Amino acid sequence: MRTEPADVKAIQEVVATVERTQRAKDAEGFLALFHPEALWTTAPGRVLVGFDAIAEFTRAVLPHASWDGEVTYEAIHTRFLRPDVAAVKVRQVYHSAEGDTEGSPLYVMTKQEDGAWLLHVGQNTEVRSEQPTRRAGG
Repeated sequence: MRTEPADVKAIQEVVATVERTQRAKDAEGFLALFHPEALWTTAPGRVLVGFDAIAEFTRAVLPHASWDGEVTYEAIHTRFLRPDVAAVKVRQVYHSAEGDTEGSPLYVMTKQEDGAWLLHVGQNTEVRSEQPTRRAGG
């Protein structure tokens, strides 16, 4: 499938806007990235169906969120399922004094008639680094 460099760039810009709006705690800027029929799963696993549910949650949580450090987002892999639908794997890193932690969101984005790309489905998955346990005698 042929992909247009402008579409890849537009998708990367959406991911960059997710980063900017999260850092700024800008709920309205973040919400502007969503399709009206979006489905979003938060890092702890809360499922939000539709724009209204996503908006209610975001407006209640994002402006009051507190964290030390900053977060970065990078679109590390984009797979076009159709010319107007893309699956985007994102590397999300929280940088803090205690060390970096990662998230591994997957966004399904859809291209609108005006050419804009919107978040249609999001799974914002936490990545937990587990320390191997040592067994006695082994």
